[in-house]
Parts: sequence; C-alpha cells; structure tokens
Amino acid sequence: MTKLLNLSSGPQTRDRWTTPFIMYFVAASLVPAAAVGVVVNGLHSLWIILSSVGTAVLSEFLFDKICKKPDTWKDGSAVVTGLLLALSLSPSTPLYGPIIGAAFAIIVAKCCFGGLGKNFINPALAGRCFLLISFGKSMTLFEVDGVATATPVAELAAGKSVNITAMFLGTGGGVIGASIFALMLGGLVLWAMDIIHGQICFSVIIGFTLFMGFFGGHGFDPKFLLAHLCGGGVIMGAFYMATDYTTSPVSRLGQTVYGVLIGVLGALFRVAGSAADSFSYSIIIANLFTPLIETYIIPKPYAYRKSAIALQNGEPRLPFWKKIPKPVIVLVAITIVAGAALGGVYAMTKETIEEQKRLEKLASYKTVLPEAENFEPDEALDQLIADMAGENYGTDFGKVKINEAIVGKNAAGEVIGYGISVTSGDGYDGDVTLSVGISADDVVQGIAFTELTETPGMGMQAAEPEFYEQFSNKAVRFFKMLKGGGASTDDEIDGISGCTFTSNAVTNAVNAGLDFYHNVLKGGSFGE
Repeated sequence: MTKLLNLSSGPQTRDRWTTPFIMYFVAASLVPAAAVGVVVNGLHSLWIILSSVGTAVLSEFLFDKICKKPDTWKDGSAVVTGLLLALSLSPSTPLYGPIIGAAFAIIVAKCCFGGLGKNFINPALAGRCFLLISFGKSMTLFEVDGVATATPVAELAAGKSVNITAMFLGTGGGVIGASIFALMLGGLVLWAMDIIHGQICFSVIIGFTLFMGFFGGHGFDPKFLLAHLCGGGVIMGAFYMATDYTTSPVSRLGQTVYGVLIGVLGALFRVAGSAADSFSYSIIIANLFTPLIETYIIPKPYAYRKSAIALQNGEPRLPFWKKIPKPVIVLVAITIVAGAALGGVYAMTKETIEEQKRLEKLASYKTVLPEAENFEPDEALDQLIADMAGENYGTDFGKVKINEAIVGKNAAGEVIGYGISVTSGDGYDGDVTLSVGISADDVVQGIAFTELTETPGMGMQAAEPEFYEQFSNKAVRFFKMLKGGGASTDDEIDGISGCTFTSNAVTNAVNAGLDFYHNVLKGGSFGE
C-alpha cells in the first residue's frame, strides 16, 4: 500500500486552527490577567511567571532530547501550562515553587504519559496540587508588604466580609491571576473563537452557583454568590483548566455533565472542606471521570440528528437571527457583562464598602488616640469641613483635603484630643489617606493609614513603624521632611530613600492636619 492511514490519539486537527495557534492564542488571552497580577503584586510576581514558563518549556525540551522524541516544546502547550501554573500561585511563593511545580507538570503529568494529547489530568493543575501537598506552608502563604494575610476566600470561610469589587478587578489579594475581569475577558474571546467549549465553562459556573445557593447557608444572596464566584479559582478553572481538550469529554452532553460535576464538587469542597480553596481538586477528580463519561454518553452520528434529517427533507434552514456570527454575539455579550458586572457589583457592595471604610477609620482614630473611650462627631466641626466643599486645604500642602475631624473623649466625657482624617493626592501611585491624632495639649499622638497604595517594597515602606513612628509623641507646629536623612530634632522627619513623592505626601498630609488643628480648632473659628 502506498497510502497508509496514520492513527493517533487526540487531539486531532479538525478545523482551521492548528495546535500551536490554539496554544499561543490561549497564552495571549492570559496576558491581561498576568499584567494585572504583576502591577498589583509587584516584580516578584513577574519572576514567578517567567520561572514557571521557562522551566516548563525547558523541561519539555530536555525530555524530547533525552528520549529522542520530536521537538514538541515548540507547540506552545508548555507555555500555557507554565503560565496557568504561575497565575494560580501566591505572589509570595518562593521561586523554587514554580520551578519544581512546572517541572513536575511537564515531565511527570504530561511527558511520562506520552506528551500532548495523552495526559489523563490537567498538567498545570497536577503541578499546583503537587506543590500544595509537598510545600503546603509556602504555597498557602499570602503576604502584603511582608505581613501575612488571608485570601478573600479564606476570609469568606471565616465569615468575614470582602470587597467584591476589588476581587473582580484583581486588587483584593489572592493568587497572581486573581483578576476576574481579565480572565473573563480572555475566556469569552476564546469561546467566541470556538477554541474552548461553552458547555463546559458555563455549566461549571452554573453548577457551582446553584450548589452554593442551595447549600451555602446564605441562599441565593447575590453578594454571597458573587463573592464566591470571584474567589478561589472558579473563573480560571472554568475557562482555562476544565476546558483542556485532552482531559474533557467530546460530546456536548458529556461536557455539560463534566462541567456540572466540577462546579458541584468545587462548591461542596468550599462549603464542607477544610481548605478554603479546593477548586483545583474538583477539576482533577472530574478529569478522572472523563473516560467513564465518554463510555456512557455517546453522541449520535450526524445523519441521525434532527438538523441533518431536516436538511434531507428539504425543510427550511436556520432563521436569520441564528446566522449572526458568534464572535459578534460574544463581543456584545462581553460589553454587556462587563458593564453590568461592574455596575451591579458596585451597587450591591456600596453600602458594605462604606461601612468597612467607616470601621477602618474608627479603628485608625483609636490607634492615634488610644486613651479615648469614645469618638463623637460635632455638628459645627462637620459644617466647617462641609464649607470647604472638597477644595484643597491651604496653599502650602499640595493637593491635600481635610475629610473629617472627630472629637475623642474619655470615659468621663472630657475632650482629650481630636482625630483628623486627611488625604493627599500627591502620592506616587494614588491617594494617601491617613488619620492624625492630636491631644488636647497639642501633642501629635501618632498617625495611621486608611488608604495607601504606593509601590510595593518602595513607597509602601511608609506603612512600616520605622517611618510613621517618627510622627508620634511630638509637640510641634509642623514637620520638615529631610531627603538625605539625619533628622536630629522633633520637627524633622527622615524621608524614605528613593521615595520622595510618598514621603512628601505623608508629611504634607500630617502638616495640613496640624494646621487645621492649630488655626481652625484652636484658632477661634471652631464652635463660633
């Protein structure tokens, strides 16, 4: 015979998309989520991503050479595996984590089973679960400015409230690829291009939502459901992990059953499991059920389908509205979903966010005036600040605004000081908002930040005691910031090295609070 058939395991080429095109397109769709993760979490996140991707590609390259196999490392699948693994890691993960995890994912979970199309579980998830089991402590450590914090999902599990808007945008903590907006944007584009199957990703989300609604303990409360959907890898798992061709069923009904299984298991682990985030395990378990699903759910041959029989009988073809290109529908859907999601999330969480801000502000007042038992507003004082109409305070402090001033009293009802909330718009990466506590005998008790989003490792040093404690227990009229250090008097402050913008913003905010105290509260205009 001169024409032999070459039989191989899936995935086979079935349309115009080649394997390299699909893989690199998937990698490109993850770039927005990766970019948000690096911007929010800092440079270490970029090193995690590069280490993971580089190790994944290098591992497949070396395996191909040692085993004398074709150079499959060029098809882009290793890039996708490394990128997905990196985005599912904490931004505080040591660099050995992505290196070991990516090597395990490629060599053990993929290449040892025959390479692309022959792995029985998702390689990226295999690498992540391997790290969770082997290096649990470092994998579950989440730090912000060197301080260990809980992920939003862990806070939900503890019954605490979370900022859903921050979770949706990817600024609320968690893994590197935590931006739900970026992940959904990339995922919907993949669906529009027919690269991933909508039956899987949407059935995952629906199954998860329904189970959480029935058994999560809060019913179908939109805030509760949105918080859980935006945390713990649900969206990344639904659009990028569960849709892996090799480990998911082929038939539409099988894909739907597979997706619902993942969603239900993920929600079950979320409700009854010991770990706050176990969505990775739900997908791996469903991967193991794929052969069983394929055995019992067999698609009908095309000739026996209703659409084919209708064409054979000369019945009318699809109506016009069904002929609208899928990408057009998806792009419209992306716009609607993004707008509705942002608007809806803001509307539903506005009151909660405002209450959190109020509590944070009260906590900051207690920090800067520890001897006060109560903090009470004063109508005359509130009116004075309202008359400023949000304008900058004075001309010597830059873009500084006085937000609020509150009276601190002891248990006997005596005034012992004032807490003044001030915002400087001159920070390097945004506003700097802080509370200044000044006792009735003109001593600055201290400062406490309520909003500080400066560069991690640089401007965020303002939140470290070495800097902010310089303002404590000082009886001065104003402070002077020294760029080169060497402060020797009470009114001198050593600026943060290389962070002049942040240092100036904090110092000007404190000086504005001092000026407001001396010239307004004690200058005769207050209480007239």
